[in-house]
Amino acid sequence: MVQVEEGASVAESHTSALVVGGGPVGLVLSCLLSGQGVDHVLVESRPAVSRHPRARGVSARSMEIFRRLGLENAVRAAGLPAEQVSFYRGRDLVDPDYVRTGPAREPGGGGPEHTPSPGLICSQDVLEPLLLRRARELAGSRVRFGTRLLSFLDDGLGVQAVVEERATGRRYRLRADWLVGCDGASSTVRAGAGIAMEGPTGLGRYLSIRFEAPLGQVVADRVSASYFLTVPGRGGFMAVDNDRHWIYQYPLGADPGTAVDVGTAVGPGTAAGPGTAVDVADHRFLAGLVRTAAGVPDLDVTVRDTMTWRMDAQLARSYRRSRVLLAGDAAHVVPPTGGHGMNTGIGDADNLAWKLAAVTAGHAGDALLDTYEAERRPLARQVIDISTANAANRTGYRIDDELLLTAAYRSAAVVPGPQDADRPGVLDPAGCRPGCRPGERVPHVRLTTAGASDVTSTLDLTGPGPGLTLLTADEDPRWQPHAEAVRRAGIPLTLRAVRTASRREAEPGQWAYLLGAEHADTALLVRPDGHIAWRGVRPADPATLPALVRRVLAAP
Repeated sequence: MVQVEEGASVAESHTSALVVGGGPVGLVLSCLLSGQGVDHVLVESRPAVSRHPRARGVSARSMEIFRRLGLENAVRAAGLPAEQVSFYRGRDLVDPDYVRTGPAREPGGGGPEHTPSPGLICSQDVLEPLLLRRARELAGSRVRFGTRLLSFLDDGLGVQAVVEERATGRRYRLRADWLVGCDGASSTVRAGAGIAMEGPTGLGRYLSIRFEAPLGQVVADRVSASYFLTVPGRGGFMAVDNDRHWIYQYPLGADPGTAVDVGTAVGPGTAAGPGTAVDVADHRFLAGLVRTAAGVPDLDVTVRDTMTWRMDAQLARSYRRSRVLLAGDAAHVVPPTGGHGMNTGIGDADNLAWKLAAVTAGHAGDALLDTYEAERRPLARQVIDISTANAANRTGYRIDDELLLTAAYRSAAVVPGPQDADRPGVLDPAGCRPGCRPGERVPHVRLTTAGASDVTSTLDLTGPGPGLTLLTADEDPRWQPHAEAVRRAGIPLTLRAVRTASRREAEPGQWAYLLGAEHADTALLVRPDGHIAWRGVRPADPATLPALVRRVLAAP
């Protein structure tokens, strides 16, 4: 760790939470913390957001979180049109025998509607500026790019961090109650906390080439989000705009006869034979790789930049050590085969933000933060296993946009009913089967209102502000004393109903169906992340609900 020089002039300040890392996960966490009223500082060593598309798939669950943040429309406008979210397989981009498939469940494809916010393709270089703009709207200058973490010391009561402005060299101390590492697979925070990673590395190595070429006219009759090439060693294309902007993913070392290792440069124009090392700055050679893979020998290609990356499948042994927490790639490195890595990290931020808010506000005990690992680490383990299996599946796989909607938590922050205690937790790869069981996300039911309203789904009835929501089927004043008892205990809680004088289900009876006949008169206690903490009937004793809420929050 770098230490501040003795006698150096170092400014000092305090914050409730220090977030390290300004990628999608850190920026979403910043937005959510602001919405929960948590004072925080975000530092990111890069001077600006990513220029490379990197992650592209935004799942339905991430879009629901963006909906809560007021970002859904902006993200959707920046992404690929829904009709382009298909997956192509062929020898090259002009293969007449290509196969084109859609996601596991296509929007409008029949069956019940599980979400108001289906996923889409929006590349990271387009997504990050939207998230940064919102984070700065909410937290202002406390979102600091071009600032890196130099060192930190966790004394059990908080974290003393030293950060540096890279442009000026100015260093200052930050005293934070909590430190959250959202700083990627090579996390400085994770290393400083002494948390090890477990799992395989080097499942694959790839050269990612960002380029411009008029490929839109080539794929006009087979337009897709991803183009997987079935010829061994050829990799695939990722559409940025399905017109001129593209990414070509080339597997390094995947086939000894055709693959290229990055190493010592050969001269410009030199043909690369088997095993020949190639300079990634040789744009003429890289353009040739693109033309060969596309199957268009005279394609006009302009290489913009390159990036090499390695496919790993790793999970942190712990998500928390004392006052330090991990989220996103700092906690789990997910193979990209399935598009779940960034989305799993965004879910981490959603789970962690409200818990940090409750603890820092004094509504909850520190033990609530232990439920973050209890809920999110098993989910990441399952996502890693699914994605690793996808990577090994040579016949192809389908993207499951709704997989993360099926998350069902089992932790001390959930009070299961007797019939729910033995239900399995985490994800259900068999598909979304919505209900109103504790641990699950509140199911989506489309709503209609008599006048203009932003509430068009049951998901809109919870969040984005601090506190829990007590959700009833109909407006029932008999629940009011119970809600008031929780508020008198110093815990924020909002009482809301699915059906009101001006609001109804678009499909009458749908909410009652999801509750189940035996639970028709029950209410749901919903956490700020939209997951159900408890389901039950109106208690006879007004002290019962406050006691349940304190149990969920690990409050003293």
